[in-house]
Amino acid sequence: MPLPTTLPIPDDVLRIARTLEDAGYEAWCVGGAIRDTLLGEPNTDFDVATAATPEVVQRLFKHTVPVGERFGTVAVRTAQRYHEVTTFRRDVETDGRHAVVQFGASLEEDLARRDFTINAIAFHPLKHEWRDPFHGRADLERRLIRAVGDPTARFREDYLRILRGIRFVARFDFKTEPLTWTAAVEAVPGLANLSAERVREEWFKGLRTARSVRRLVDLWWAVGAAAVWIPELVQTSEAAGAWLQHRSASFEIGGEGATKAPRDPVLLTALLCRDPVAVLARLKASKAEIARAAAVVAGPAEPEGITPVAVRRWLAAVGDAADELAAVWTLRHGFPPLWAPVVQGIRDRGEAVSRKDLAITGTDLQAAGIPPSPAMGSILERLLMQVVDDPSLNTRETLLARARALK
Repeated sequence: MPLPTTLPIPDDVLRIARTLEDAGYEAWCVGGAIRDTLLGEPNTDFDVATAATPEVVQRLFKHTVPVGERFGTVAVRTAQRYHEVTTFRRDVETDGRHAVVQFGASLEEDLARRDFTINAIAFHPLKHEWRDPFHGRADLERRLIRAVGDPTARFREDYLRILRGIRFVARFDFKTEPLTWTAAVEAVPGLANLSAERVREEWFKGLRTARSVRRLVDLWWAVGAAAVWIPELVQTSEAAGAWLQHRSASFEIGGEGATKAPRDPVLLTALLCRDPVAVLARLKASKAEIARAAAVVAGPAEPEGITPVAVRRWLAAVGDAADELAAVWTLRHGFPPLWAPVVQGIRDRGEAVSRKDLAITGTDLQAAGIPPSPAMGSILERLLMQVVDDPSLNTRETLLARARALK
């Protein structure tokens, strides 16, 4: 199938390209937006590749941010958003993790340094011309992930491309060209040289975009990446992962009868890994993300029953993790928990499930003659348990009387 005669390029991207071209520098739209648009997926995040150096780009545009200047990338702000403008470049040195680039390359040389053929397609937004030297369009039609040129060399240049490749396979439901897959498997030991932050970003992106999380998990194990970075990842062939086998529809995007799962990578990591706290710590996730996973693991995963008392006790026990535990339960089973309406009823009625919901505070206890001490916290906790079992007790007078009796 031939390439289309034109693409719907946003006006702000056209203005960037026109400014560069008017100054005498080639400007082409490249990368993921071209790929996604050809696949029929809406995308306004168009990147521009140009012959202009970063210094020239910063001189031509009033509002810029040097997001990766040593790699040739400058973010240009338009009325709508920022767009990345990157100078044509070639790699002159790489250790599989970092590259030293040289400017002054041609568009063809720039495309030749890219990872996969489907990402090495360029479109001139003003002249409506195409450059597809590695037949990326044909690979899109064949639903194939294939490295640009020598796959062994491509992965050796940047081992993260192994993870990017399986992310694209899982996202688009493609296959991997055999030589590319073989080279990826052989290059997997190089993943150990990557920074945890880059691996985490790919893992999170994969979880957010995979059409089937089950397939993403299978690919991480099949290529060897899980053994290097996430050995705690549950394999779908294991008995422990039977829920993923039987409930895989709940992880699908689209599809008849499928439930679109909340694409929260922290919750999915908690669901998919035996020790998500260790995984997120290894991947250098934020303290807040690690704490969320720890709260989910701590549980309990669900109330002991669906009576209001049982559910209030559970809400008091899990605190702020309640909604996330409910989301994990939904992911695991493919439908919302039976106790979800009970939770909503408790919240609608304003029933107390934490100290902050009590009708009295520590200040009230001090006024009642109870000095600040660890005992005060114990009293508030005991009062909360009483109110959890009987919400009608949550009045200032009743709680003060009971607090005096507990002194």
